[in-house]
Amino acid sequence: MNEVLPPDTRARILQVAMDLFASNGYHATSVREIAERVGVTKTAVLYHFPGKAEIITAMAEPMLVDLEATVDAAQALTTDADTARDAMVEGLLDVWLRHRYLLRLNLRDLGLTASQSVFDRFRDGMLRANLIVAGPDPDFAANVRAAQAIAMLSDPVVLYADHRVDELRAAVLDGVHRLFGDSQRHVGRGRPTVMTGNLLVMCRKLHDQGFPATKIADELGVSRATVYRHLKV
Repeated sequence: MNEVLPPDTRARILQVAMDLFASNGYHATSVREIAERVGVTKTAVLYHFPGKAEIITAMAEPMLVDLEATVDAAQALTTDADTARDAMVEGLLDVWLRHRYLLRLNLRDLGLTASQSVFDRFRDGMLRANLIVAGPDPDFAANVRAAQAIAMLSDPVVLYADHRVDELRAAVLDGVHRLFGDSQRHVGRGRPTVMTGNLLVMCRKLHDQGFPATKIADELGVSRATVYRHLKV
């Protein structure tokens, strides 16, 4: 290929494709339209991505990486079923919130399913998440309740993607905990899931002093799952 392309061409292709897929739909958008909007030739787009499926695959990669990492982190906590469930629910919700516009794009025409690799990784991650939320030795009702909880996380994020993230997160978690009959628990009620600076220093100090994760969470105003993730206790 003789065409000289700016170094950010690949990123621009992905951003333009995201915008076009969201407005026109994946199936109704052509590679030529993407190229014209970016300001390059169709050949230049195909140099980076052999086809539209490869564009959607690249677009979904950050979300899938986050999904798989979140499932892995929750899986490591399964010796405490409640903590693992909380970590899975909160972590998965945060993944959906982080990638909410990609999820909303999929609502139009299921464009993410155009890539078999995206579909397979998404399916596998969700099946693993469901097992963690269901807990050890679940009966049929527990499996159904876990499936309901998982489903409750994504639909509100898609429908209210432009709403304030903190309010949306708190409302979704409140609904999930009501489903499990533990709405009075402090875990996950819209509390921060990331600790930095003084909060993290205080968390480690309390842990070194022998405070249990539940007490640390209450003292700092975060969830138990957040304490576990940051301290790996």
